[in-house]
Amino acid sequence: MERILISACLLGERVRYHGGDARCEHPTLRRWQDEGRLVPLCPEVTGGLATPRPAAEITVAPEGRRVLTAAGMDVTRAFERGAEAAVHACAAHGIRVAILKDGSPSCGSRSIYDGTFSGHRLNGQGFTAARLAADGIAIFSEEEIDSASDYLKALEGL
Repeated sequence: MERILISACLLGERVRYHGGDARCEHPTLRRWQDEGRLVPLCPEVTGGLATPRPAAEITVAPEGRRVLTAAGMDVTRAFERGAEAAVHACAAHGIRVAILKDGSPSCGSRSIYDGTFSGHRLNGQGFTAARLAADGIAIFSEEEIDSASDYLKALEGL
């Protein structure tokens, strides 16, 4: 049985920056949870950030991608630690598929906020999504659970 890494907030864990969750009620997620397939992780909390915490967005600096709060605090290292924890979780559980919260500076799989704190998104991946994708993990957002299910069936030869 394939295991699936999932953003903890999608399962209702109150780990988002504002102290809330982003619960996803997709029936396939419920079935996977009942089957014991899901491995929840919040890279930001695992990386050492508190809940709640200041909102943070990815910016591009001369030294590369950085994650900054609106007040200018650099929290990049926590995001890097969270991405490493996700890689280790995938290795420990033989995970080849992840469902991650889109828009997040950690988990954004298709889009991230542009670093201006204006609410504008651009195409791109968060720190964890990019790191997992580089390691060959198939990344899906919470809007792509049906596609993730199809991918999983193909992996399992169903």
